[in-house]
Amino acid sequence: MISIGEIYLVDDEEEILHACRQTFELEGYSIKTFSSADSVLPHIREGWMGAVITDVRMPGMDGLGLLAEIRKISIAIPVVILTGHGDVSMAIEAMHSGAYDFLEKPAPPEYLLDVARRALETRRLCLENQSLKLRLASDSDIESRILGKSTAVLDLRRILVSLAVIDVDTLLIGETGVGKELAANCLHDLGNRQSCKFVPLNCGAIPSNLVESELFGHERGAFTSASNRRIGKIEDAQGGTLFLDEIESMPLDIQVKLLRTLQERVIERVGGNQMIPVNFRVIAASKIDLRDAVQRGTFREDLFYRLNVARVSIPPLRQRKDDIMLVLRYFIEVMAKRFQRSEPEITSEIQHKLENYYWPGNVRELRNVAQQLVLGLEIDLAESTSRGTPDRPVNFEPGLDELVQRYEKGIITAALALNDGKIEKTAETLNIPRKRLYLRMQKFNLK
Repeated sequence: MISIGEIYLVDDEEEILHACRQTFELEGYSIKTFSSADSVLPHIREGWMGAVITDVRMPGMDGLGLLAEIRKISIAIPVVILTGHGDVSMAIEAMHSGAYDFLEKPAPPEYLLDVARRALETRRLCLENQSLKLRLASDSDIESRILGKSTAVLDLRRILVSLAVIDVDTLLIGETGVGKELAANCLHDLGNRQSCKFVPLNCGAIPSNLVESELFGHERGAFTSASNRRIGKIEDAQGGTLFLDEIESMPLDIQVKLLRTLQERVIERVGGNQMIPVNFRVIAASKIDLRDAVQRGTFREDLFYRLNVARVSIPPLRQRKDDIMLVLRYFIEVMAKRFQRSEPEITSEIQHKLENYYWPGNVRELRNVAQQLVLGLEIDLAESTSRGTPDRPVNFEPGLDELVQRYEKGIITAALALNDGKIEKTAETLNIPRKRLYLRMQKFNLK
């Protein structure tokens, strides 16, 4: 493999530096070795694409001191600590101080390569996320609003930019949580109507007897509770954009009136007889294919064709798996700032689960997962074992690493129960050192 990024290896033992350098170079990694903490620090900068692997016990500045100095440069640079036999307490201190991971010396080559791969991937995602956030300075930059690098997202951004400058009514199709309102906002903000209002209305959230008044407004005395004149959403969007979400929920009689408004660009308030000219762009959104609703008789065919002048399909999250971790880390940083919490580590087990989940709630559900991670709550992905599309079932069988970890946790839990939680007896039963048992218990969050 050819890796992206550099590995800086720090150790005062020349034999270890030589052996590790050969291991990494044979796998295609770019690696530099240093015999002291002081010699590596000048090479580390904030935007550096790489990870540091350092021994913990060295003359002069030790590994913990190096970790502290690196975190002053950037807390996002992964630092892996190598510990000797009997340094468990120091390893735990390193993790609490912000180390990415730790390995016991001599580390097996496969473990060393795996932790380096994960550290570099974490660093790459972090730098990509920072790059995206830098572009948030420009509200008109669509790349800062619809995050992602997948082909599906690149195509979506290109289509939205093209349609934004064309003053045409538009239909957005996409599952719940894919970001239809975000796409509608982009169409408005990048278009010629950005100086006027963007007015959203969720047709599915309003009782059917109030939809007409919400859309068209009403005159005083139009009905029992109409004590004052009220301007409707269409009139409120004068010169701007009206966003009709879940338009498939709109009652048929209101669909007739909406069609007339779209054709003639005039409205009549409920209880009034004055024709009021309106100038607005309508963006409608639906979580179902409106053609199916037309066939069922729940949506008017003429209104469908009137709205379907420009049609944009927004891809579900499962079709843009390359974006999952990037968007997750963006949400995690937002949530960490909101709740004043530190950003949690995303383990390879969590990443595997998230990348193989069906995501029925799409980006909205991913945002909730980020919040759960930041708050230290258990991730609820219960539906991942059962959800799938009718024509394309999805396989969510756990991978080998997850199966091994489940088995190991079960064995340790059973041994602890057998020995009434006594660590020394449990270690003897499992025929492992107490130090290793402590580390396994910490890994699986066992008390």
